[in-house]
Amino acid sequence: MHYHLAQLNVAQLLQPIDHPDTREFKDNLSRINALAETSEGFIWRLKDAEEAAQPPVFPEEPTIISTLSVWTSPELLKNYVYKTEHGTFFKRRKAWFAPQTVANYVLWWIPVGHHPTNAKARERLLHLRQHGETEFAFSFRQIIYPQE
Repeated sequence: MHYHLAQLNVAQLLQPIDHPDTREFKDNLSRINALAETSEGFIWRLKDAEEAAQPPVFPEEPTIISTLSVWTSPELLKNYVYKTEHGTFFKRRKAWFAPQTVANYVLWWIPVGHHPTNAKARERLLHLRQHGETEFAFSFRQIIYPQE
């Protein structure tokens, strides 16, 4: 079986998405998402109608936003996150997001052609927070490759 890498990241906004302090982030979101979609290794991301059909990752906390996507490899995802214009915005995250005291992203392997749901992604993130790096849920700190 062949696999792709799923990733979920979450962040808690300091202000609502429509607040003036969050405007720069909101105004660039479509452009940065488009950059992801044209980046080497990108497969899919949850968006638009698919996103509207699912509950948010943390429905009890409306200031938490998330991104759920699928990539061909951790190396290409990492390249997008840190070495493209996304990295410039990532470095400025303190302007828009609360500091994280727990894991705010998770990686896991999925069969090629599969699209994860917010519910399954939440399960992976909570598992990482509770159990640390495992085959079920891991981070860039300890990438655990699937056993073929």
